[in-house]
Amino acid sequence: MRALLTKIEQASGLDRVGDRLQRAVQATLRPQRVRDLLHGVWLGHPLHPAMVQVPVGAWISTAVLDLMPGQRRAAATLCAVGTVSALPAAVTGLNDWAALARDQRRIGLVHAASNSVGLAFYAGSVAARMTGRHNLGRTLGFLGLGAASMGAYLGGHLAYKQGAQVNQSISELHRMSDGWHSIADMAALPERTLITRDVDDVSVILYRHGDEVTVMLERCPHQSGPLGEGEVREIDGHDCVVCPWHGSAFRLNGGEVVHGPSGNDQQILPTRVVDGVLETRLP
Repeated sequence: MRALLTKIEQASGLDRVGDRLQRAVQATLRPQRVRDLLHGVWLGHPLHPAMVQVPVGAWISTAVLDLMPGQRRAAATLCAVGTVSALPAAVTGLNDWAALARDQRRIGLVHAASNSVGLAFYAGSVAARMTGRHNLGRTLGFLGLGAASMGAYLGGHLAYKQGAQVNQSISELHRMSDGWHSIADMAALPERTLITRDVDDVSVILYRHGDEVTVMLERCPHQSGPLGEGEVREIDGHDCVVCPWHGSAFRLNGGEVVHGPSGNDQQILPTRVVDGVLETRLP
């Protein structure tokens, strides 16, 4: 399986379909607040992993009930619940997929195709059960579970091997030593300007607003973009840093994500001022 996954990651032939689908998704899922909703900005982490729990749970339960006597009605109900709930889960997944790197999109495309086959089998299963063809419905359900399981395997590879929608910056904290670190003289910090500094080789950004200074991890949690090269914009009355790569925006007074494609907040570090020197440490 590892060799197959590597081949998919390197399959440039998928890009023609993938690029067209990406443009279609980006053109359809508008405006920005719709994409933010689907990314899970309001939730503080990606929405898609939470959404898929309903169809996955319903379909697995359907398979269990199909193996038990006298459970036709319950199995049919759960099969229908899983099939209907798979549609919004797919939309959130497509929204996340459209903002991924190309090698991730290749795996994601096959992931989506496998899940689409599974969804088609389950839709047929629902139709068969509703018309009294329960044996056919069970058969189609098990075929759907097989296809969806392959899709889940690919989704796991996408998230845990390729890091899609996983917080890319939080591991930086593991490279910082304990204790307070001096990073800048307060008198030398300009107002409302992004400054980049290193703490134990971990890049952070500093942003001063009056007597308050924010120290934030510099790597964007979405795809590791350099927030220090981004711009500061006022969004909903808050100063925010906007990633130059994909446009994710984070509040500089708290780290909350306000625009996707990131679904994760950005880590803010504690600060203090000692004898005019700004210091920071691990949270």
